[in-house]
Amino acid sequence: MATTNTVNGFVVTDNAADLINFLIAVFDAVEDPDAHTPDYAAADGTLIHSEIHIGNSILMVADRKSDWPFTPALTQVYVDDAAGVLRRATARGARVVTDIAPFYGGYSIARFVDPWHNVWWLFAPEVDNPPVIAADTSENGSVVYTTLLDTMRDLTDPRDAASIS
Repeated sequence: MATTNTVNGFVVTDNAADLINFLIAVFDAVEDPDAHTPDYAAADGTLIHSEIHIGNSILMVADRKSDWPFTPALTQVYVDDAAGVLRRATARGARVVTDIAPFYGGYSIARFVDPWHNVWWLFAPEVDNPPVIAADTSENGSVVYTTLLDTMRDLTDPRDAASIS
């Protein structure tokens, strides 16, 4: 049995198998084959449970049932190379919502929304020469703050045909 951290996240999404492949490609995640549990009662190939290792953490992933509400995951991941993660994520359909920006505690932060409308916070060691970020003209704070507010306000259920990712 694998050691788990004190707190482990759980993502419930449509097309869990596709999200798992996304996580493997973007974060070098590893799926635990012993935890891969199809929903035998549904008999439709959906997953009721899986465990994905990202670094020293476990993220559980399962398929959402048709009568379950959309509940986006909001997940923070510490990475060594935020720019590389953003490149891999966008190559697979993610949308960057916060470019790499200096953050407190010696970190840089970036955010993206994946094709399933989950929001990912990337924390990385602060870069010496962060990319130039467009000036924030809002009176409410920094780009890091305003992009979060905009992203959360605009999140929609990906099952909604009118949804824009």
